[in-house]
Amino acid sequence: MEKQIKEINSEELKQLIQDVTLLKEILLSSFHKEDPEGELSDWAKKELAQARKTPKEEYISMEEIEKEFL
Repeated sequence: MEKQIKEINSEELKQLIQDVTLLKEILLSSFHKEDPEGELSDWAKKELAQARKTPKEEYISMEEIEKEFL
């Protein structure tokens, strides 16, 4: 399967750079120590730890979810 590459003009490239820069700033600011929204709650830490312990085989695939609900 061949991938098609869209030509990007300089204005589109500039806009992409601005968008990536903005996203980077948002992500980095969320990890700042003084930002309370950047830290996980105790509940979220517990859920994350549990999710990391769960074997991938126990998860339901997106395909199975779609069959069930669509």
